[in-house]
Order: sequence, then C-alpha cells, then structure tokens
Amino acid sequence: MKKILFLAGILLYSFLAFAQKDYKVVFDLTSKDSNDQRAAIRWLNEVSMAEPTAQMEVVMYGQGLDLVTKGKSIVSDDVVRLAQNKNIAFKVCQVAMKAHNLTKDDLLPGVQLVPDGIYEVISKQRQGWGYIKVKI
Repeated sequence: MKKILFLAGILLYSFLAFAQKDYKVVFDLTSKDSNDQRAAIRWLNEVSMAEPTAQMEVVMYGQGLDLVTKGKSIVSDDVVRLAQNKNIAFKVCQVAMKAHNLTKDDLLPGVQLVPDGIYEVISKQRQGWGYIKVKI
C-alpha cells in the first residue's frame, strides 16, 4: 500500500510539474560588455516569441547599467520597445546608480528602479523564477 501511495504521489507531482506553464526568468546583468547587452536583448526576444506569456526581468547592477543608460546603450531602441511589453521588466539597482552618479533621468523610458539589485535577483529566485547570468 505504501508503494502505491508513493508512486501515486510521484505521478501526481510529475504531472503538476510538467503541466505548469509558468515561464518566469530573471536575467542578471553586471557587465558593460556590448556582446552581453546584445545577448540579453536577443534572449528576451527569443523567449517572448517562443512563449508570449513568459515573464522576464533583467536586473542590472555593477557595470550592467549601460544597457539602459541614455547615450551608452547600444540597444536603446530595443530596450524601449521591450519595456512596453507587460511581461518584460528592466530593473536597475539604486545602489549601483548612486555609485555611478546616475539619476532616473539618465535611464531609458520604461526602466524601473529597485533598492538593491542582488536582493531583487534573490527575491525572484525565492518566488520560483529561473536564473540566468548574462555573460557571453
């Protein structure tokens, strides 16, 4: 009887795990490398085309702020376009902004602020979001 209950539990868990369509991923960007910026945009585009309901967030801290900084981003048009998608968010660490002497006015439209980028990433992971480090 214990084996049957155990197997039934495994089957139920497997069914629920594979039946769930939640696609949530947080991208961690700390690099100012233009190849990393392009990769982040490419991945956002690819995932949103493959799974339009996917929730994605790019969290930038350290040197990663160039992705969303006016005059520095090499993909600014893409960032502005993607930020209009309700399932995609670009979030910048306020600690990093202070360290780089940036203000909200220095950021592209649609970019959001978070108090601490590392805490934002950890919070998303605790909520079951997948984690991708953007580094080519």
